Amino acid sequence: MEQRHLGRTGLRVSRIGLGTLTWGHTDENDAADLVKAFWEAGGTLVDTADVYGDGEAEYLLGRLMERLVPRHDLVIATKAGSVPDPERRVDGSRGHLLDALDASLARLGTDHVDLWQVHAFDQDTPLDETLQALDIAVSSGRARYAGVSNFCGWQLAKAATWQLAAPGTRTRLASTQMEYSLLQRGIEREVLPAAVDLGVGLLPSSPLGRGVLTGKYRHSTPADSRGGSDQLAPFVAPYLDDTASRIVDAVATAADGLAATPLQVALAWVRDRPGVTAPIVGARNAQQLTAALSVETLSLPDEICQALDDVSAPVHRYPDQDWSTL
Repeated sequence: MEQRHLGRTGLRVSRIGLGTLTWGHTDENDAADLVKAFWEAGGTLVDTADVYGDGEAEYLLGRLMERLVPRHDLVIATKAGSVPDPERRVDGSRGHLLDALDASLARLGTDHVDLWQVHAFDQDTPLDETLQALDIAVSSGRARYAGVSNFCGWQLAKAATWQLAAPGTRTRLASTQMEYSLLQRGIEREVLPAAVDLGVGLLPSSPLGRGVLTGKYRHSTPADSRGGSDQLAPFVAPYLDDTASRIVDAVATAADGLAATPLQVALAWVRDRPGVTAPIVGARNAQQLTAALSVETLSLPDEICQALDDVSAPVHRYPDQDWSTL
């Protein structure tokens, strides 16, 4: 699999990443099949978080690295800052973040992670305190690179600029992880331009529109799908409207013309967008993952990309466009 630099850093990662969001509910044998298939295909970037499965995802990944895949063959990315507290959903304090990192390392069974990310912006903690935790993590060797997740445009720009301009030894932001797909292009307003300008690599989550862009929901809701489960149906529901249906139909038409699958077309589109380093793909089993990894050989023709851009184009007006064109 092709490798790409993560932002303006020397870290190279596979241009498709493996996500572990659902690993708290994944059988260890199924997880082992996923990691093995990913590794054998040349994949390196594995994304997790301390809250995935209440820590079970990290623990399971640690066991698999111990017995199945060499640690040095993987780029392990984890996140901290999201907390299961209805009164405070995010804790970006220095103390919480560093405690969470130590707990992640223990579950993963490693002395460092390759990429450590703040899971979300904490409006109740000074940003410089949150960022100081990243500096401490890198300077102490517990993390090799640092990034953020779910920061809006001004938050990302402020954080990345602070790390580049503040006095002392600062850790530049290597990445930002955000939802991005043909069904969710909101980050193109401000987040993506800020990331490109500041040299921050984008790691798109839900690149298949929470599974909708595979076409599986075009005519019905499969009983074994996320949309068919009581727990995850609300996660999928926002992408089952008429607008999404038109986009999915366009993806299916493009796939027919290219002798490809809708999954391959949708994933290739987001993988090759400007500023994108590696979409993070979640899969329930090795068969689904293998289908996603088959996109490695597909590059979309310019006319197909333009058609998909047009049918999914978000409304961007003032001040996102040049004022003189309005």
